Amino acid sequence: MNKLSRALFFALLLLPSGCATLQPGFETPSVSLTSFRLLPSENMAPRFEIGLHVINPNLAPLPLKGISYKVILEGYQLLSGVTNDLPVIPGYGEGDIILQASADLFSGLRLLSELMTEPRETFGYELEAKLDIGRMLPSIRVKEAGEILLQRSRAR
Repeated sequence: MNKLSRALFFALLLLPSGCATLQPGFETPSVSLTSFRLLPSENMAPRFEIGLHVINPNLAPLPLKGISYKVILEGYQLLSGVTNDLPVIPGYGEGDIILQASADLFSGLRLLSELMTEPRETFGYELEAKLDIGRMLPSIRVKEAGEILLQRSRAR
């Protein structure tokens, strides 16, 4: 191995550790689901608004480059999408992201069919999102799950 090859070999070995030190002390921002509501729609596929809240525990601003997301209800992936129209979250600051998505009509019909045969008062949901923050840092992955309670009016 000549000197140039050896130097390139060692540079490649040190590259991953060098990238890790570009942002020493970087703390992963937290992301939480704040709202999920049905929007008026002009076609058969319902539209939803999804609200996310981001907290940046770092000194440096968080310039979000993009987000991909999906929402699963009772095991059916109903919503998915991407956007790159995102705010910069200031250092030691917070910000809200509002996403709009149309439902997958076929998954929605399968869920509706299941609910007609097995009615229930709660729906299990999962939200999965990947926020790209660029700067050679890993994406922030969020997975939140819970239940949505449907309140029925009771006759007295």
